[in-house]
Amino acid sequence: MKLSAQDLREMNLFKYYRLVRRWACKTYNLTDADLELLIYLDCKSRFTRNDFINGAYTYSWDKNRWERLRKEGWIDVWRHRNRTTIKYSVYKTSFKCQQLISRIYRILLAEEDLPTSYRSKFFNNKTYTDKVFNKAIDDMIKDKER
Repeated sequence: MKLSAQDLREMNLFKYYRLVRRWACKTYNLTDADLELLIYLDCKSRFTRNDFINGAYTYSWDKNRWERLRKEGWIDVWRHRNRTTIKYSVYKTSFKCQQLISRIYRILLAEEDLPTSYRSKFFNNKTYTDKVFNKAIDDMIKDKER
């Protein structure tokens, strides 16, 4: 089945993308660029360090992004280099990253709602911005056309 632009528009797929992206970034301590780069890399399945560098050209410069994402467990080594026959390591997104991206897709497709418990980092209501986003989350959950 091939999707058209009209199909995506009728699904309202990107209607709440900004809200879901902000929730994911705040909950998992990522920047917008980190999250979008992880989505790009997840689509590639397996990638090299050069693929990461090429994918990061369109995002803000962050010298430590690669090491930070690896240290925090978002990127795993799929195959190590051995310096003789395998010239470079091959990486993949971690299970944690794949679960986050799947959850984002489920929320955008209205198969799942954003969490609204008070244990959630996003639902603390400490600042005015938090209150505004919580109101937007409530409106998103109540939206029947989602």
